[in-house]
Amino acid sequence: MASFLRRPLRYRSYNATIILIVVNILVFLFSYYLDRQGVSEIFLLRPQDVFQNGDWWQVITYMFFHAGWSHLFFNMLALFMFGIQLEQRMGSTEFLLYYFFSGIGAGIVTALLFEAMGLGGTYVLGASGAIFAVLLAFAAFFPDARIFVLGILPVRAPTLVIVYAGIEIFSQLINPRSGVAHLAHLSGLAFGYLYLVVRHGMNPIAIFFKRP
Repeated sequence: MASFLRRPLRYRSYNATIILIVVNILVFLFSYYLDRQGVSEIFLLRPQDVFQNGDWWQVITYMFFHAGWSHLFFNMLALFMFGIQLEQRMGSTEFLLYYFFSGIGAGIVTALLFEAMGLGGTYVLGASGAIFAVLLAFAAFFPDARIFVLGILPVRAPTLVIVYAGIEIFSQLINPRSGVAHLAHLSGLAFGYLYLVVRHGMNPIAIFFKRP
């Protein structure tokens, strides 16, 4: 079983990161038309629709819809910054498998937890869960990479992951019913971590705290 899960995929490179960015932008533009038709909501993740109506496609489609230009911009900027190098390291097919495994996993867990918390009517959208997983994998594969926060302050990639995770945990604890999908972000990290451990035999935490 372990050997099957770790069986390598054929390395291929076909600019999957750019394709994802283009699709996200096109869906965002098209969503204005869908809003006018009153049908865009069927593609967003709404836990009670998933569990009561069986709208399971929402755990996939929610990743391609965003709440506004800034939401889209920062997610796509992060995907471009970290996804390009990660895709080159993993291969395009492996990268896509990782991206969708993390994003879909984040959607399922978020739906379960929101429903349990009485937030089943809340809409969840955005690629942030998958993007957090991309940042985690980038930091695991390139632990010495420096990221310039605000273009000024150089921070090691693992440090940035730890800080972001801490912010998400703190935000969730102080206001668990805010409607902001901190749980999706944390779930994306968790599923990304699981993927790296099982499929690649990597322990990001051990890598992050490894002494030079």
